[in-house]
Parts: sequence; structure tokens; C-alpha cells
Amino acid sequence: MCGRFDQNDIARRYVAAFGWADAVYDSAARPTFNAAPGTYRPVLHLVDGKLHVDDLHWGYRASWAAEKLPVCVNARVEKITNNYWGRLLKSGRAVVPANGWYEWTGEKGHRQPWHIHRKDREPLFMLALANFGPLRDNNPAHKAESGFVLVTADAAGGMVDVHDRRPVVLNAADAATWLDPELSREQAEMLARQMALGPEAFEWYRVSTEVNYAGRDGEHLATPLPAEGEEE
Repeated sequence: MCGRFDQNDIARRYVAAFGWADAVYDSAARPTFNAAPGTYRPVLHLVDGKLHVDDLHWGYRASWAAEKLPVCVNARVEKITNNYWGRLLKSGRAVVPANGWYEWTGEKGHRQPWHIHRKDREPLFMLALANFGPLRDNNPAHKAESGFVLVTADAAGGMVDVHDRRPVVLNAADAATWLDPELSREQAEMLARQMALGPEAFEWYRVSTEVNYAGRDGEHLATPLPAEGEEE
């Protein structure tokens, strides 16, 4: 987790749900039901106290690690204070708004995708770490050096039936606190651990295996399949 997410609304509606009256919009990404690693997606972050919406590459690798480490799309909350992620935890905290995310169950070749979302169908505010430095604009050939990763935690509870990891999702007020530059790294880690929404806040259902193909899109990808045993 997490290898795909559903970000099918426009940035302005996510900002409204976030509880902010306005933002600086530098995002041209279109809504999608099937956001995949390697694409550019809108993320929320603060610049001088102002909420910004910028398109960032989903996937990050530090410039010095080009020959040593793979590009990551997730960062475990248990490790975000280490030497690799610590710098981003201090100055690169971001939020990725979405309507849900996807997980898979089953054996290779017979993988079944599931759409996971809040029971109340409110937007998700997923915690992210990002590099907002100059590389992001000046060196597009090195896009992974200026991308983002989603912060993940142990799935816990019933969600383990779908996957053992989940994105760290906060409510809007706590997600805004995550963005606060006055929050120390230690406080940010504690917030992510203690305020993450638990399994009881979510529900999930099976969806079409068409989600497996990164280039596919459309509302039908997030439409629930009949329950197993029911008529298709």
C-alpha cells in the first residue's frame, strides 16, 4: 500500500472540504479515478502561511540515492524520522486529497482490486512527504528527486483482510496541523500515529480488474461489483 488512488474531484472542491476559503492553484492535473505512481497529482502544502495546490510527481528518490535506492511511492510512518525521510518530515509535509484508494487481494494472475473510502464518503486527506525544492522546476529529467510519497501505517483491525498497510488519513483539522511549519518533526510523527483515522472510519468493496491497468480511467472503475455469490 498504496499503489493507486481515486482523486476524481477538482482541486477547488478538495480545498473547500479542507476548510480553507482560498488557495493558490498551480495545478493543471485532471481528476482521475485511477491515479498511478509516476503521474503528477495535486498536493496541498503551505507556503508562507498560504495554502498552495501544486502538481507533484508521485514517487521520490533523493538525488544522492540515484544509484543506490529505488524510487519510493510510500514511506512507513515507523521510519519517517530516520535520516532518509527526516529532512522531508521537517520541511516537506504535504497532504494528498482523494476520494479513496485501491488495494488488491488474491494470487498473482488473479488479483482482485478493492476500492477503500470513508464510510461517510467525505474526501480523504492522506499525509505525504514531498520535496518542494528547486529541482521540481529546473530539472524535469530528474522528476523523482522532486516528488512525493504517501505516509503509510499498519492497517490494523478488519482492514487487514484487504491489506496489511494503509495510508495515514487524518480529518481536515488534523491534516491542517500536519502542514503547520511550526510543528516539530517529533510532533508531526506523533500526530500521524495518534490521529490517523482507524479502520472503523472506512468501508471497501470489490471493483473491476480494469483498475489494474494504469492508463484506464472512468467512473466505472470505482463502481462496486455485486457481492460475491450475487448475480453479476
